[in-house]
Amino acid sequence: MTHTYKVTGMTCNGCAATVEKALQRITSIQSAKADYTKDQVRIEATEIPSIALLRDSLAAYPYQLSELGQANAIPKSAPSFWQDQKVWGRASLNTLNCLIGCSIGDFGMILYLQAFHPDTSMSAQMVLGTLAGLLTSVILETILLKSREKFAWLQALQTALSMSFISMVAMELAMNTTDFMITGGKASFGNPMYWTALVFAMIAGFLAPLPYNYYKLKKYNKACH
Repeated sequence: MTHTYKVTGMTCNGCAATVEKALQRITSIQSAKADYTKDQVRIEATEIPSIALLRDSLAAYPYQLSELGQANAIPKSAPSFWQDQKVWGRASLNTLNCLIGCSIGDFGMILYLQAFHPDTSMSAQMVLGTLAGLLTSVILETILLKSREKFAWLQALQTALSMSFISMVAMELAMNTTDFMITGGKASFGNPMYWTALVFAMIAGFLAPLPYNYYKLKKYNKACH
């Protein structure tokens, strides 16, 4: 028996693979083939499971399964390359995750150096801050893959290490350059300009790699983070 369902929330081939694996854990399902561009999944089963059981299998993930109505059976037209709102949303979330991870290491390293090694040159601070940001970003992504996608720890680490360092380096350079242009690189919690610079640095760090992240996700169905 075969049946097709509507599944919302998928934005890339990774999402489709997650839906397929989750559904194939149901004993009666022989195969599942998801298509994120159509918001559909087609299953082959010895006995079609109840809709409640199918939904329960996806309960741990941000995907919603429902019966596919006749009106929804017509494939939707694909948006133009740079106008796919679902991909922009996924790319923005990926970039935000990276921004959080990079910021923890970057600003943490700069604060540490200025507090305990004030003679460190500005160029050395930027290099060390960038390296620390890359490290904490990989650590955060590993934890997210483990908890969100149910990866094994080793698989999560390997996936995190294969992320796009072009994107992360662009983010780090944008944040550090913006911060340096406004504050000269000096952290001063009592100075309102420091917090203003921090906000602008975070915005620059988010925007700098976002188009690249979207491009890579849209063209290759590969998340950068």
